[in-house]
Amino acid sequence: MYTQLSTKLKDKSAQVAVIGLGYVGLPLATGLAKCGYRVTGLDASTPKVDSINAGRSYIPDVPSTDVAALVNTATLGATTDYETLREMDVIFICVPTPFDSMKAPDLSFVRQAALGIAPRLHAGQLVVLQSTTYPGTTEEVVQPILEESGLIAGQDFFLAFSPERIDPGRVDFTVENTPKVVGGINPESASLAGELLAYLTPQIHYVSTPRAAEMTKLLENIFRSVNIALVNELAILSERMGIDFWEVIEAAKTKPFGFMPFYPSPGVGGHCIPVDPYYLSWKAREYDFYTRFIELAAEVNGDMPYHTVELIGRVLNCDGKSLRRANILILGVAFKPNIDDARNSPAERVIELLIREGAKVSYHDPYVPQFRIGGDIVLKEKSLLTNVPLTVTTLSQSDCTVIITGHRDLDYKWIVNESKRVVDTVNATRHVIENRARIVRLGAPLQLKTE
Repeated sequence: MYTQLSTKLKDKSAQVAVIGLGYVGLPLATGLAKCGYRVTGLDASTPKVDSINAGRSYIPDVPSTDVAALVNTATLGATTDYETLREMDVIFICVPTPFDSMKAPDLSFVRQAALGIAPRLHAGQLVVLQSTTYPGTTEEVVQPILEESGLIAGQDFFLAFSPERIDPGRVDFTVENTPKVVGGINPESASLAGELLAYLTPQIHYVSTPRAAEMTKLLENIFRSVNIALVNELAILSERMGIDFWEVIEAAKTKPFGFMPFYPSPGVGGHCIPVDPYYLSWKAREYDFYTRFIELAAEVNGDMPYHTVELIGRVLNCDGKSLRRANILILGVAFKPNIDDARNSPAERVIELLIREGAKVSYHDPYVPQFRIGGDIVLKEKSLLTNVPLTVTTLSQSDCTVIITGHRDLDYKWIVNESKRVVDTVNATRHVIENRARIVRLGAPLQLKTE
């Protein structure tokens, strides 16, 4: 079976399925299709499937021209029907792995994918999990479900884990040139997964087990979480000490060794950094181990939206106003600049807290036309906010303009000129010279002047 699948991978006759056509799955599917494989995307969302089959991408990182070209040559297609898996040689699982309201891992999408594969699994297939998760998921969750088929992993079919390394909006490192880590339940599983992925990206790094590969992804993201928490804590301290922490970071960057810059923010967002610390902490307790340092970092980052709202309140107080009935304009709700992904964005909590305090909140984001908030302990009522146009009227009628995401195509000089007050949480206004007295930056002294 190994030789047969290896041969099909080499001559590109292997058929590949990708379950989950989101920010991870769609780039993977198009990337493998470009390599010459016939790829079928599987997703529960009919609109996504219809969009792909019509040659239209819904993810900025994947051009519609690429999708259309691949669909027209029949190397890429999409479906909602799991029956198509019977025809596949390789199946990738690229589904979301969120946490629940109690910060416990929610592997329901992974389980659903595995349950969809199991009755259609046949001898010689390779299954590769890519979803970020805690160490042990491949062998403790996915493998037992797949073996309900009566087939034995490592004997009748192959199973591996290779963590996704997608950074939405980044153009220098994509799915096609970012090194991949691969861990299989046996050497043959790892070898086959690496053999396929090597056509996509030039560097494959093998580890001994799926658990090592799963821990690798958590290390990568928790490293960022911890360092972001460090600079966030120092930024708050710097505010109290009257120090511009952004200036401090620029100075520290001049050291050519032993320092890597991280930057303050109103919180962390996206599909990994806010989630991964809790996945590992949850699993660690099974081993009677408490990841206090990691949890503390997550706590610091989780408190940043509260600090941001407190800062907005202090700015309003300087003008004799309060949060109650204040008109607040939020600029940017995507979790990072220049993308349309708003999952777990700190803007969500900031807006919810402002509304809870009685503020009237609107937002503008050139990438996110609608934004869902509420449905949690802070703001129980769910609502859907609609993007407002960025005009002189919108800015001038707001008591405070709050920059949450520093999209590069916004004119910050103009924004400051037309705003009464600006709270900049990401130093987007660093190059603005005129009317700087209107600007208050997170991590810098509060030095407002009344004009």
